[in-house]
Amino acid sequence: MTVTMYEYAGCSTCRKARAWLKERGVAAKLVPIREQAPSAAELKRALKRYGQLRRLFNVSGGDYRSGGYKDLLPTMSESDAFAALTSNGNLCKRPVLVVGSDVLVGFDADEWGTVCPA
Repeated sequence: MTVTMYEYAGCSTCRKARAWLKERGVAAKLVPIREQAPSAAELKRALKRYGQLRRLFNVSGGDYRSGGYKDLLPTMSESDAFAALTSNGNLCKRPVLVVGSDVLVGFDADEWGTVCPA
């Protein structure tokens, strides 16, 4: 099973997620999200899981605020949202965990446990 985690090293939630994976003995490929954002295909799988575009965005981030996404997002098309997210990893809620066909955004130990059991 291939496990990939898109992360930002300075993010405390990402550090918690990394420690959680290590505790479980899960070897994950760590990808710096600022340099390489998740693909549109990965984000589409996450959208299918969560059902709303807003859930994929880092709504507390500076790029989200300065880009006016709070006002843009309600009328933004999926393709425009994916274009924004894939071109600027800072816009993505992090960390993003990819395990096979599962894609999870944000760290929730209970949720992550469904795709990375102990």
